[in-house]
Amino acid sequence: MRSSTRLVAITGAEPGQTLELAGPTGSSSGIVDELGNLIFREVDPGDGYVVADTGSSPTQVSDRFHVPTFKEIPEQSFYSSQSLIDGLNYIEMRDGVTLAAMVRLPGPAEDGPYPTVVEYSGYDPANPDEPEPMTGIFSQIGYATVGVNMRGSGCSGGAFDFFSELQTIDGYDMIETIAAQGWVLNNAVGMVGISYPGISQLFVAQTQPPSLEAISPMSVIEDSYRSVVYPGGIYNNGFAKSWGDSRQGSTDAYGQTWIQDRVDAGDDVCEANQLMRTQNVDLTTTAADLSFYTSDPGDRLAPRTFVDQINVPVFLAGAWQDEQTGPRFATMLDSFTGTDVVEIHLYNGAHADSANPEVLGRLFEFMDVYVAHRAPVTNPLVRFGAPLLYESVYGVAGLTLPPDRFTSLDEAKSTIESEQPVTLMLEMGGDPDTLGAPVPRSELKFDSWPPPAAQPQRWALAPGGLLVAPGDGAVPGEADESFVVDVDRSQVVTPSADDGNDNEFDDLVWPALEEGTYLGYATKPLTEDLVLAGSGHVSLWVRSSAVDADLQVSITELRPDGQEMYVQSGWLRASHRTLGAQSTDLLPFQTHSEADASPLPADEFTLVEIEIFPVAHVFRAGSSLRLIVDNPGGNRNLWKFDVLPNDGETISVGMGGATLSELVLPFLTGVDVADGLTPCGSTRSQPCRPIVGEP
Repeated sequence: MRSSTRLVAITGAEPGQTLELAGPTGSSSGIVDELGNLIFREVDPGDGYVVADTGSSPTQVSDRFHVPTFKEIPEQSFYSSQSLIDGLNYIEMRDGVTLAAMVRLPGPAEDGPYPTVVEYSGYDPANPDEPEPMTGIFSQIGYATVGVNMRGSGCSGGAFDFFSELQTIDGYDMIETIAAQGWVLNNAVGMVGISYPGISQLFVAQTQPPSLEAISPMSVIEDSYRSVVYPGGIYNNGFAKSWGDSRQGSTDAYGQTWIQDRVDAGDDVCEANQLMRTQNVDLTTTAADLSFYTSDPGDRLAPRTFVDQINVPVFLAGAWQDEQTGPRFATMLDSFTGTDVVEIHLYNGAHADSANPEVLGRLFEFMDVYVAHRAPVTNPLVRFGAPLLYESVYGVAGLTLPPDRFTSLDEAKSTIESEQPVTLMLEMGGDPDTLGAPVPRSELKFDSWPPPAAQPQRWALAPGGLLVAPGDGAVPGEADESFVVDVDRSQVVTPSADDGNDNEFDDLVWPALEEGTYLGYATKPLTEDLVLAGSGHVSLWVRSSAVDADLQVSITELRPDGQEMYVQSGWLRASHRTLGAQSTDLLPFQTHSEADASPLPADEFTLVEIEIFPVAHVFRAGSSLRLIVDNPGGNRNLWKFDVLPNDGETISVGMGGATLSELVLPFLTGVDVADGLTPCGSTRSQPCRPIVGEP
């Protein structure tokens, strides 16, 4: 038996046996699985716990034991007593579980110490045969790298659960153990990684490991529920479900090929560490069952609730049209208040575009300054190889890393800390010299996000497909328009036009709208360029022939060349419309709690506030901005939606008078951006289609 934070694990028991955990706050029971394992989760910290075999006579009861808190940290000697060498190692956690850790040194240990970075996830960062992308890149520029598998994954011990508190405090323990090694420069490390190993950095850094120097989370989330799994309260049975299914299979015992290879080669620790996998949490079932938000575990799985506790330099990057983790990460960028150094890069594009040349070059600078503590200079071999790598990924020749900017550490540190921290990269893919590649046409700098200078603009929805700005004339009296729900559209995504294209997000096929299944509203042609920058919303008065409705709102650009370009979307299940205290004038924040859910009243209009996910986009003079209201689906690659069975139901939108529906978006004016429209088909993750319907 082993007690850990919020968990009690039992091994070697009789299969089928019923055991009871009793403690200061009550009791619970469970049945031992076929391998003799049983885990009690969500156990409150405290003393006086016992495990009892209620089926024995007399009842057998364990000795009393303690369940630790999140912050019961071992002595430093626990970490410094562990020794890690070049190759695959096992790091012991405070509860005795061991995590697989693959160490790759740039030279002999005795020639160190070396600047060191860690990649931590439930993929296979400890795979000895194949490093993860960021681990591989930093290995090429003179860093020691350590890839660590989370508990319950790879060759690591324990059972898997999505960002459990144990995986978070494991992060603290593995950081401190790695940093204690003699080959680690200054006995301090940084963290790297995109997506899963990017998100993990936020969880680990909140525990404030003393030996953590800097983090670089890229392509991340701010809230597991709102960002990806239940956008607007609607289950994402596309990417969210497929990701959960994939994790479920790969974290099963021997779920990855390299694990079997290790065991076949005689790795007894890896073999023993597979035994608890029968107690893995079923991610797919759990996600599908969490249709409403609860603060526990919801807040623990939402970085927005704890990034203010991060106290080390942060380098963050992400894309507005990210087809996996989405763009809501940008709503927490003003919450990194615990650190004085934050560098943020924002752009249109796809999930993997965080490795674009400019971001990667700036990342090298950042980690050299805050982890290696040296003047940033790009390795000549890496600079030489970058064009070949980028051409193979993006199909565009001539892409290079940016030139080195500094000649000394002091100069680099001073410059980074005096520069405006937010870089907005506009119209990625539209640069005439590198069409389709993740290179911006323009860049803007800001002190914070959203930009303080961005001012809300309002348009009223009016009959005839119009968006009417104040001063453009009065909105007619109360009126309404309707569309019919097409449930099949919820499973439609924007696929690559070329199935054999390695760069699958530079030429997306955006399905056309079908008459009667949507409502569209557009502004007059714009008289000047406007830069959309931030989150927005639609105040929509809706009436449904059903008791609930799933809604999608989308922003597009109707261009003078007859093409409509995708910009951004938002979603809401109408029964989830209750707003929380975090709502602002631009960003509605629904509670998504079951207690606040309510059906739509029959035969009357109800106001719902639908968030438009954060985005930046240049609307050109001569174009019109369009709002589309329909049911979810058809706008994003990989995302699908488990919508209500409302096929053929009618949804009406009220306009004017007491049912004035409005679009509110933040815009910058008078900023310097490149001239002219970007070519359709090259702008990253912003597909085009011929304009249909009345503009």
